[in-house]
Amino acid sequence: MFTGFTQKTIDFMWNIRLNNNKLWFDAHKDEFKSDFQDPMKELGQEVFAQISAGYPEREFIHKLSRIYKDARRVRDGNFYRDNLWFSVEKPSSKNQESNGVLTFWFDLNPEGWNYGLGYYAAKAATMEKLRARIDSNPKEFELLIDLLDSQDEFKLDGEEYVRVKQAPTPKTQEWYNKKSFSLIHYGKISDELFSADFANRLVGGYKFLMPFYDYFEQSK
Repeated sequence: MFTGFTQKTIDFMWNIRLNNNKLWFDAHKDEFKSDFQDPMKELGQEVFAQISAGYPEREFIHKLSRIYKDARRVRDGNFYRDNLWFSVEKPSSKNQESNGVLTFWFDLNPEGWNYGLGYYAAKAATMEKLRARIDSNPKEFELLIDLLDSQDEFKLDGEEYVRVKQAPTPKTQEWYNKKSFSLIHYGKISDELFSADFANRLVGGYKFLMPFYDYFEQSK
């Protein structure tokens, strides 16, 4: 059961950033497990359990990141991450992964945390299908825009095309011109992270985002 992160969690993330080598990590593996990996795993499992129980028809799975970087992609000599994240998503085939994975996520790093919904490496064809659906019924998508505008937890983020793509309506323009996107909330390191109730914050956020998930998933 998730009981909250601790100051030791934050200290470990800073320490691994400043001591990113095998000698230090091997000497502090127990701290990594007890202070960082275990509470992140417990948080992910608790959030996943609530979301999967509330939306069993989605058939979500839960993934937890590793502390070890992919050695093939290490260019700075730092083989360990100073952050961890988990995701809640549908299992995907290689073909689906090539189009980008639609996922809920939570990420914790030394400076803060973030969570939300977005595509992992969305392809041009994926976003083209989304634009085609917006073209076919812009009013339907504008209802989701109104829902997003009614709150201040999540903001639209994502790289835009330099050459502007013209949306069917002014209201859909910001979305229409995205190469990819995320609906994201950035949080600071605070006592909120140290509370067991933090899991409910994430669950509530994912539930709010579920209509967006359904729309994007059906647009793929």
